[in-house]
Amino acid sequence: MHGDSDWIMSSRSTGNGGSCVEARRRAGQIEVRNSKRPDESTVLFTIEEWDSFLDGAKKGEFDQLLAG
Repeated sequence: MHGDSDWIMSSRSTGNGGSCVEARRRAGQIEVRNSKRPDESTVLFTIEEWDSFLDGAKKGEFDQLLAG
């Protein structure tokens, strides 16, 4: 898949009132927004940056951010 996409929201977000991050591919970049404030600013990542983030997330490198 190399073209633009619709916004994607995790299926896990359906149980918490829609409070989630949404992402889409647009103009060769990954655009991320807060689903509760979709009209506010977004953050853009290159494909390489997003790939690196996902790799780290899959490996649990960000799990410490969830500890309260």
